[in-house]
Amino acid sequence: MRRISFMLIFGFILLTCYAQAQTYGILIKGGHVIDAKNNINEVMDIAIHDGKIAKVAKNIDVTKGMQIVNAKGMYVTPGLIDLHTHVFAGTENGSYSNGNAALSPDGFTFRSGVTTVVDAGGAGWKSFDTFKRNIIDKSQTRVLSFLNIVGMGMRGGNYEMDLDDMDPQKTAEKAMANKEYIVGFKHAHFLRADWRPIQKIVEAGTIANMPVIIDLGGNELPGGKVLLDDLFFKLLRPGDIYTHTFTEIARRDPIVDPQTRQLKSYIIPAQNKGILFDVGFGGSSFNFNQARPALKAGFFPNTMGSDLHIGSMNGGMKNQLNVLSIFLSMGMDVPGVIARSTWAPAGAIKREELGHLSEGAIADVAILSLQKGSFGFKDVAGNRQEGTQKLECEMTIKGGRIVYELNAISEPILLNPNSR
Repeated sequence: MRRISFMLIFGFILLTCYAQAQTYGILIKGGHVIDAKNNINEVMDIAIHDGKIAKVAKNIDVTKGMQIVNAKGMYVTPGLIDLHTHVFAGTENGSYSNGNAALSPDGFTFRSGVTTVVDAGGAGWKSFDTFKRNIIDKSQTRVLSFLNIVGMGMRGGNYEMDLDDMDPQKTAEKAMANKEYIVGFKHAHFLRADWRPIQKIVEAGTIANMPVIIDLGGNELPGGKVLLDDLFFKLLRPGDIYTHTFTEIARRDPIVDPQTRQLKSYIIPAQNKGILFDVGFGGSSFNFNQARPALKAGFFPNTMGSDLHIGSMNGGMKNQLNVLSIFLSMGMDVPGVIARSTWAPAGAIKREELGHLSEGAIADVAILSLQKGSFGFKDVAGNRQEGTQKLECEMTIKGGRIVYELNAISEPILLNPNSR
């Protein structure tokens, strides 16, 4: 027993001495770095130490790293940020608020390069504490929240149309008391002709100085169908977010005219005004008949939210990397889709400590391979799009720790630096 104890102590001392002799805990070698904030789009090495990005440079000495990750031929990006998810999982039937329509995040994030998710309105001010206790505090994934304007959150049906349960002041107060986790406010699924829910959520956003994200039910405009130009130019503020951008649900006003297949004249001016457009693919909210003409007209989404939930994960959406791959198939480039799932969403939610690889930043990193071949993608209506590229996650690093690795691209931590 004494000999075993001595060997363990001796081994620990050797490991400690070796660690002290090295400069970096993890050294990522030879990857093509894409960092929109810092305008990096080239092969670089990245060193990580104590949970932070320590250095980004060409040809960092390999002997300086305790653990080496071979990223040659792969893309190295900030950890992806999924702006639109439903992760307030629980037991309420059919609900996104402590319900079984939502998903526990950790099983669906790291394997897709995602290190941060924003829950889109599952919790309201009355239910946020439960969300924090059950999900935020217990998840390895960084979980943030758009707080629902409805006090009880996204419980479905008549709950989400209860104007009496939409309290801008209490909603804003809950957000301001939880700024570490709450990044804005969500409106969704209102099915009556009334603009008051939009007015209430914008009031909450104004009080708290936070953005709102809008998921139109489809009948908010008194007298009939919603008109998006009214929403964008009369109700929303620069920095507010419109999600499900490429939907073609009949009750909503689509951005592309279904008859002419032309992008409506006010969409790009709305984006120029500062309205942010999120994909929000989901289980019923993305159609190639909207997306293809929009991109052809020069309109591109600001952010690539997946709308992850139980009804979308096995459909056309699948995960955020699949959403990015779909936009590659329609002509966008890799730096463009990466920017819209890293630095752009970080800016949208005013969390600019995330979404980049600056020295001193939180070491959230995704390493992605770009598969070449013949791939097929579907929208929510079953329409097909062919592509020749598909992104796949090889490794995810969260806070300086490897949390997912697909093909063993990292070496074991070595005791002898001369054994490389």
